[in-house]
Amino acid sequence: MAAWAVPALAAAAWALRAAVWACLAASAMLVAEAAYMGLASLASAAAMLWRRPDARYRWEPMPGGCDVEAATGADFPMVLVQIPMYNEREVYKLSIDAACALTWPPDRIVIQVLDDSTDPIIKELVELECQDWATKKINIKYEVRNNRKGYKAGALKKGMEHIYAKQCEFVAIFDADFQPEPDFLLKTIPFLVHNPKIALVQARWEFGKHKYIIL
Repeated sequence: MAAWAVPALAAAAWALRAAVWACLAASAMLVAEAAYMGLASLASAAAMLWRRPDARYRWEPMPGGCDVEAATGADFPMVLVQIPMYNEREVYKLSIDAACALTWPPDRIVIQVLDDSTDPIIKELVELECQDWATKKINIKYEVRNNRKGYKAGALKKGMEHIYAKQCEFVAIFDADFQPEPDFLLKTIPFLVHNPKIALVQARWEFGKHKYIIL
């Protein structure tokens, strides 16, 4: 073997050994990263579970669960559902129908439609829709005012001045384009009933017909 070959082989062996150690170090870093990401995911999942309202606050189903017909007046608090409207031709019927379909004892809920519409045709349509639900034994009130002072907030405030509104323990407010699920009150009211320090419950909402929305 030539004299120059010995140091060349030694250098090659050293380089190969260094490459192996570099690969091992890289593998160790990948394993550490995977472990870190796994722990981070677990921590995030645990935090999400802890942040769930029913995990942080007392929540118990209303007496009788969804069988509201068997419930008594003492079991369910009086709830006022306010729906402020302003020329809502496209959505007025959907929102009123959804509010009237809420699962709650019919004698313990008042649906209050606050119509600030300036279009007389829309105003008549909204009133007729309320009258139609009233014939179905739904406790629904159609309220108008002679001005738009305060706009939506003003309408909500004015709605609270009625005697029947003052007799309600809780208030649920839905915009005219909101369509709450039937069990909305059954899910939210218990937080207010069992947690005296809670004054407001806000639910997550999503867009309807999202497949057809172009952003």
